[in-house]
Amino acid sequence: MSIRPLFAALAVLALAGCAADPAPNEQMRLTEQALEQAKAVGATAADVPEMKLAEDKFNRAKGSMNDQSFKNARMRSEQAELDARLAEARVLTLKSEEQLDVLNTRITRLRKQLGNAQ
Repeated sequence: MSIRPLFAALAVLALAGCAADPAPNEQMRLTEQALEQAKAVGATAADVPEMKLAEDKFNRAKGSMNDQSFKNARMRSEQAELDARLAEARVLTLKSEEQLDVLNTRITRLRKQLGNAQ
């Protein structure tokens, strides 16, 4: 009977050890990388609202890291990463649409030229 309380105590200690959130260093690195990628394609906080959100959330994540509130830091960092990736996608989509417009204009011009040549 004395073994059961020992196992119960060990189980509680093991669960308590798992409950402590480790510092989300890797997530913070991934978020920083996502922010840099978004900036590299031209996403700015002034032009892309998602980029502003990403930067704000990442700054709050850094504050949570300083306070050792690792669960909040991880959550905010993950949100910031997703916002940064969305900002990057919006910029790339806009650039693609602009390129498509240019190509369509050229095609229309060529069709007119071919129509006049006949």
